[in-house]
Amino acid sequence: MAAFSGNFNQDFDITWGDGRAKILNDGKLLTLSLDKTSGSGFRSKNQYLFGKIDMQIKLVPGNSAGTVTAYYFSSLGSNHDEIDFEFLGNLSGDPYILHTNVFTQGKGDREQQFYLWFDPTKDYHTYSILWNPQSIIFSVDGTPIRQFKNLESKGIAYPKNQPMWIFSSLWDADDWATRGGLVKTDWSQAPFTASYTNFNALACTTASDSCSKNSSAGSWFSQSLDSTGEERIKWVQKNYMIYNYCTDSKRFPQGLPTECSIA
Repeated sequence: MAAFSGNFNQDFDITWGDGRAKILNDGKLLTLSLDKTSGSGFRSKNQYLFGKIDMQIKLVPGNSAGTVTAYYFSSLGSNHDEIDFEFLGNLSGDPYILHTNVFTQGKGDREQQFYLWFDPTKDYHTYSILWNPQSIIFSVDGTPIRQFKNLESKGIAYPKNQPMWIFSSLWDADDWATRGGLVKTDWSQAPFTASYTNFNALACTTASDSCSKNSSAGSWFSQSLDSTGEERIKWVQKNYMIYNYCTDSKRFPQGLPTECSIA
C-alpha cells in the first residue's frame, strides 16, 4: 500500500506529443495540448491494483468540439481490464459529455454517459475512482455517479488480477466525438489545452493479498456505497444521465447484459 500525492515529475511520464505535454510549477501542474499535427498524453510510472485515486482536471474551454480528453486506468493486452473517464468536447455553450466505461478481460460495451452539473472548463474538478474487491465507484467532486459491482458469483468478470496504469491523453476524434461526428474540430481555435493538478492516490502497487493484510490500506479497501451514496447515484442518473447501455435494448437484441438485471 502506498500513498502518492501531487508531484507529476515523481508519479508520471509524458509518453507522447513531441513537447505538447508539459509538467510545470515544480511538478504541481501538468498540461496536455492538441493541435492539427498531434495530441499528447502521459502515463503513471506505477501500476496499481486497487486504489482510491483522485485527479483534478480543467477541460479544454471554448469550442472544444471534436476533441476528447481521456483519463483512464488500463492494463495491456487483448484481455485487458480498463476503467474509463472520457470527456467529449462540444461547441461553445453546449455541455461536455462525460463518457464512462468498464472493460473486463478485454470486453467493454458498458458505456454510461452523463452531462455535468457545472462547467468543467472554468475551474478544476475532482474525478475519482474507488476500485476495491467489492466494486468500482466513479465520482465527480465527491458525488458518486456510477458503480460497477463485483458480480463474479453471477458469472460476470471483474477487474481484480491485472494491475493497471493510469493514462491520460488529449486527441482529435472529430469522426465520432461530437454529435456522432457531425461537428468537426475547428483548428482555428488550436492549440486546445487541458490541465491537471492535485493527483492523489491511496493504492496498492503489489498483489491484492498484501494490500488487504495491510491495515494502512484503511477504509477504502472495504468501502462500499452507503445509503446516501446510493441516493446520490440515483439523483445523478435521473437528472444527468444521457445514455445507459443497460437500457439500450436495440443494441442488445439477444437480451441486456446480465449485470443490468441484478440490483
